Amino acid sequence: MNRYYSFNDYCKATFGEKVYRLSLNAGLTCPNRDGTLSTSGCAFCSAGGSGDFAADASLSIRMQLINARERIRSKTDCRKFVAYFQAFTNTYAPLSRLRSIYEEALACPDVVALSIATRSDCLSDEVIALLAELSQVKPVWIELGLQTIFDDTLSKMNTQTTFAQFEHALSHLSANGIPVIAHLILGLPGETKDMMRQSVSYIANSNVSGVKLQLLHVLKGTKLAQMYLENPFPVFTLEEYCDFVIDCIEMLPPHMVIHRLTGDGPKNLLIAPQWSADKKNVLNTLNRRFAERDSWQGKEYYNG
Repeated sequence: MNRYYSFNDYCKATFGEKVYRLSLNAGLTCPNRDGTLSTSGCAFCSAGGSGDFAADASLSIRMQLINARERIRSKTDCRKFVAYFQAFTNTYAPLSRLRSIYEEALACPDVVALSIATRSDCLSDEVIALLAELSQVKPVWIELGLQTIFDDTLSKMNTQTTFAQFEHALSHLSANGIPVIAHLILGLPGETKDMMRQSVSYIANSNVSGVKLQLLHVLKGTKLAQMYLENPFPVFTLEEYCDFVIDCIEMLPPHMVIHRLTGDGPKNLLIAPQWSADKKNVLNTLNRRFAERDSWQGKEYYNG
């Protein structure tokens, strides 16, 4: 029995089988890096623009998809894929450029959907109209960075975004029938568990279709790493995080797709928490904590 509605469950229900994300790098940048808003980027964001596992930007989108697909197929018999524009801000380019890269991905017959990671301040009416048009060809999802509902935290992390901007973008995307996957970071410096729960509660009562719960990673070369090394702030232990994620899951509605429960930063960049590098152990611990909670409370936790 599933304890939550996972991305895997959603894909099997929607596409009839397991689907893999193929991470792409379109060679774009971000207004928080190119000097439009800032040059330093978000404090937690790596030099790869949160796309450290994405493909080589020097390759065409088609070749990135082919290479990534072959790597996956060498390990599994997967036949369907989501083209995931992951690195940097993937709606931050001239409309003609965006149309070109999106249509190149959609042209791949094995691609069943586009997932596009971006910022809430980079979704003009023209971009949303393009997304709505392309969604008539294949499903298009927007992965939108919320991180937290608290503007003070966003300011300290130099995101150059606000909670109000997220709400505005969500409203416009929803009005145009474009599903939103909200990104939420758990463990941001200065935030209490109650504050994190408030962010999860907002997600639970919003129009988002899915959520990625992301453990805060302190990565080399980031402003966050400098903050951590100069004045270490507390980070979750493995057990604390697994217990808290279960609390978060229980707050979310049964129909909401949970696309991620933790995430794993590149091992060569990871400063803290080191336990997060062992993803298999994290998932095993999470399953064990689920089972222990079932035993303690004498019931099954089922969200799907």
